[in-house]
Amino acid sequence: MLKVAPKGLAFDRASARPSVLGAEYDGDGVNFALFSDHAERVQLCLFDEDGVTETARLDLPEMEGGIWYGYLPGLAPGQAYGYRVHGAYAPEEGHRFNANKLLLDPYARQLTGVLDWDDSLFGYEIGTDDLSFDVRDSAAFMPKARVVDPAYDWSADRALLRPWEETVIYEAHVKGLTMRHDGVVQADRGTFAGLASPPVIDHLKALGITAIELLPVQSFVQDRHLLEQGLSNYWGYNTLSFFAPNAPYLKTGQLSEIKDAIRRFHEAGIEVLLDVVYNHTAEGNEMGPTLSFRGIDNASYYLLSPENPRHSFDTTGCGNTLNVAHPMVLRMVLDSLRYWVQVMHVDGFRFDLASTLGRESAGFEREGSFFAAIRQDPVLAHVKLIAEPWDIGEGGYQVGGFPWPFREWNDKARDDLRSFWRRDGGVRGSVSQRLLGSPVQFHHSRRPATTSVNFLAAHDGFTLWDCLSYDQKHNEANGEGNADGHDNNLSHNMGAEGPTEDAGILHGRARRARALLASLMMSQGVPMILAGDEMGNSQHGNNNAYCQDNELAWIDWPGADAGLTRSTAQMIALRQELGLANRRFAAGAGDGDGVADEAVWLHADGREMADGDWEQEGPLGLLLRRAARADVLVILNAGDDAGFVLPEGAWLRRLCSADEGETAPEVMQGEITAAGQAVLVLVESAGG
Repeated sequence: MLKVAPKGLAFDRASARPSVLGAEYDGDGVNFALFSDHAERVQLCLFDEDGVTETARLDLPEMEGGIWYGYLPGLAPGQAYGYRVHGAYAPEEGHRFNANKLLLDPYARQLTGVLDWDDSLFGYEIGTDDLSFDVRDSAAFMPKARVVDPAYDWSADRALLRPWEETVIYEAHVKGLTMRHDGVVQADRGTFAGLASPPVIDHLKALGITAIELLPVQSFVQDRHLLEQGLSNYWGYNTLSFFAPNAPYLKTGQLSEIKDAIRRFHEAGIEVLLDVVYNHTAEGNEMGPTLSFRGIDNASYYLLSPENPRHSFDTTGCGNTLNVAHPMVLRMVLDSLRYWVQVMHVDGFRFDLASTLGRESAGFEREGSFFAAIRQDPVLAHVKLIAEPWDIGEGGYQVGGFPWPFREWNDKARDDLRSFWRRDGGVRGSVSQRLLGSPVQFHHSRRPATTSVNFLAAHDGFTLWDCLSYDQKHNEANGEGNADGHDNNLSHNMGAEGPTEDAGILHGRARRARALLASLMMSQGVPMILAGDEMGNSQHGNNNAYCQDNELAWIDWPGADAGLTRSTAQMIALRQELGLANRRFAAGAGDGDGVADEAVWLHADGREMADGDWEQEGPLGLLLRRAARADVLVILNAGDDAGFVLPEGAWLRRLCSADEGETAPEVMQGEITAAGQAVLVLVESAGG
């Protein structure tokens, strides 16, 4: 198939279409379309097969509605290309056009080459201010877009559409999950081929995972300042292209590798969710490079300071903010989401710094254009949508503020469960909220009880094991004097800072880890596990490993705690067996309607909790009276062993997180001993 531009190129005006943005191959040629409302001229630049030598430079002949377009017959998949956009260079008016800079198509499906940091990538002269104008050509240092053929045989694949009540999420990094796995072929490690290999999928299935949530896989840029320090952007929250995958994650270099991986996950009953970054791009603030959006139409694609449009308006802490309130930028985001669903078959998304996506002229707006557009979209209505409900701007913390059908990361669950199990005082009332799915935050606007995504740890912060091993963060390897990362980790090293050979401390850490995981799995909402937490993975106290693409951040499979993994799998299996999660929030004692569960909080002496009891210490019991199933009693005891009076009848012990192996079923009645630093789960016995 032809992969370079033929000689004698000429646009076919009759076949050109402005309706489909990007480079669209139809079997006979390619339609190119680019949005730039303020451009005066747009040039399409074609390159040889290696993406090195420019072979043609052609003005897109048509424009309407700010969309510049043209159809070139004879071009085929594999063709490398970029754009040069002409217009005013007037930074104080928000315009930064510089046709000396080769620009990446925002709709590029695949990239060739890498970004090679050079001063020519900047629209102004480095060493001066951003009002200067740089005349050097940046093409030699830019990756190029490639025309792709989207054809793929999906005939055997189907969307799983697993209900939220059955969902258990596993947050993972494509590279980090596989780099140290001895069962994964060496050449496949760090790629989608390795991610979907049998050893990884078998582990997730045995654990009971129903959805894997991947840190950013859309193409991202390695920060110049990190490379200069011998570090790299490991997490990938620095997006360059919203359609193209990150090339190093493809062993074969082919898009089909991702599709093959997703199909294998679906065959295993596991959904694939993507962590996506539509709040900012890799171009940074006004002092950043001109790689794509800035040179195409800075004033349309980015939010600019209302007082001085020379400057970016930054609510993300990353230098710029994507202007999703602009209809064509919103369209680009929606087109990207639909592409990953329709073409790549992903099952949902987690939106990084999602509060930014809801920002309009008056601030965060839960009924804003972004959320309204997604809610009415016939494609996106069927997939899972999760918000990280905060950004760093004013009013950015919005836990509980998003509209249905969004679910939300709930950092309150993380913080309260950590505090409770390290035996902080005064948090029993808060923990009671978390076990019921945080109704104060989410039980409004007809939102379901599966709205809260509960987690103990995520990529940003301590791993679960490090929460039990370090009192202080240890981010020295990041090169910032240990000043980066969170200081309020709600952690406790239990007697030794970091690794230890003290058997008592190790036993205590393992016991508390199981208690934390059990309380997570027994909570209403949707549980999420950070990859490696089920096996005691450590990052040696680094709580901001965003720049550590090495063994510090890669999952330590050789050091896995098999016992903790088995315990986690048992907890997930019990959650699913009991059908613990519900769409409807539990009612209070005596307020049930015969459909929703009734939640009764019990004191250790067997009576219902009174107002004054919440400030005391001791075991805490949650009795779930269920209309259609056996009642369930969950007892949490963060202190020492203590007595607990059970409700009348016989109860079958199904889980005690203090047990290092599988809990032996046992019928219990009357007063029992609730193990300290443990969760006990009992089910009403039919024989009682």
